[in-house]
Amino acid sequence: MDVDNDILSWSCRSLSLSHGEQIYKPDFMVKRADLTFLVDGVRDDGAPDWARSKAEESGFPYEAVDVSALPRIRLKNAQDLLRYARYEAALSDRIRLLAALDECSSLTVAEALIIFRETKPIAGLASMVLHRFITMDLDERLIGPETVVRRKRD
Repeated sequence: MDVDNDILSWSCRSLSLSHGEQIYKPDFMVKRADLTFLVDGVRDDGAPDWARSKAEESGFPYEAVDVSALPRIRLKNAQDLLRYARYEAALSDRIRLLAALDECSSLTVAEALIIFRETKPIAGLASMVLHRFITMDLDERLIGPETVVRRKRD
């Protein structure tokens, strides 16, 4: 969800649904510009039968996602990027990269990495993807030197 541009925010197990004495917390509450919905990962024990109806009564569409349906390449790329979630690109590095992207419209990862001077290059680039300053294709292949980097435009 951190690398999905359609998702504005998400929280983990932040909403409780109740049915009589029973309480259930769906895995995620996800907010997009047009909709807030609940998502559960499919597991052996599964959500209670009443969870979907209670979620919808509360005004939240409910979705159960089977792990096998998730895009493997995107997950691996997201996992690689999230290793750097605690980093933040230095302001000077961020400005240099955004200015270069304004001038050239796109760069490869290899070209973008040489712009970083204060921040560790991969950490800075990953941070800028996670903070949605820049984008790169995470679905086609694993992130590599030829992966194209573009400025995020709203």
